[in-house]
Amino acid sequence: MKSKRPTVRQCKNLAKQHVDDPDEPAAPDGASGFAEWAQIALILLHAELDKNLRETEAWFNDSKAVCEELNLDSAPDHTTLCRWEQKFEMRELRSLLRRSAEQAGWSGVAAIDASGFQRDQTSYHYRNRAGFSFHKLKTTILVDTDSLAIRDVHYTTKRKWDGHVGLQVYRRNAEDLQAFLADANYSWSDLREECRAGATRPVIKHKEHNGLKKAHNARLDDDVYHQRTMSETAFSLLKDDGEKLRFRSWHGQFRELTRKCIVHNLSQAAS
Repeated sequence: MKSKRPTVRQCKNLAKQHVDDPDEPAAPDGASGFAEWAQIALILLHAELDKNLRETEAWFNDSKAVCEELNLDSAPDHTTLCRWEQKFEMRELRSLLRRSAEQAGWSGVAAIDASGFQRDQTSYHYRNRAGFSFHKLKTTILVDTDSLAIRDVHYTTKRKWDGHVGLQVYRRNAEDLQAFLADANYSWSDLREECRAGATRPVIKHKEHNGLKKAHNARLDDDVYHQRTMSETAFSLLKDDGEKLRFRSWHGQFRELTRKCIVHNLSQAAS
């Protein structure tokens, strides 16, 4: 089995870069308290392991890499891990995601695409009460075509049009984009105009409703546009251990997938 020590070290380093006090001991109050950076490192490791909470607690206690790298005598209880995963909100996880993407390498040429993750854990009653319109969690990612680093994510449980999602994702990352690659599902004049206004090259295929649209597609740089398939490769890596989500609530599933994206970036940085 491949050693997890490099992954543990990467999670620790990323967590320490994020917090205000990186020099705080991992467990300053003994077994009853853990430093913020240790909490972040451990929940990221849980995303990497893809085990349930009880199995993760057991693995942490049996792993010399975790205890030595994080300087812990024992791992936190599985209920504590669950509480930490609910504690860190999307705002902080997005910050960690951007930082991890920078570590993996960011060229500025990015592709956007969407895929679904199974959310069968969610009860039928909860889906109806929350107003979900389909059983999969629609996930949109913005991926660097060189490093496969995931810079941004968008989730929805509704039937939201890709063009609107693409514009929202672009606006959050406009300052760091040189080229924005997308298929015809994101074909929208407003998105193209906003890209050009922000000095970003839109490489977005047109829907071929007429001859003019076909002519626009014929002028696309195929070498650049075909790099869009790197987003599909990133999804394939994310789903390597399966596409079912463990959390039942929609906000828990958003955070679970974002942690998976952060760990993916750390893996790309190490490769």
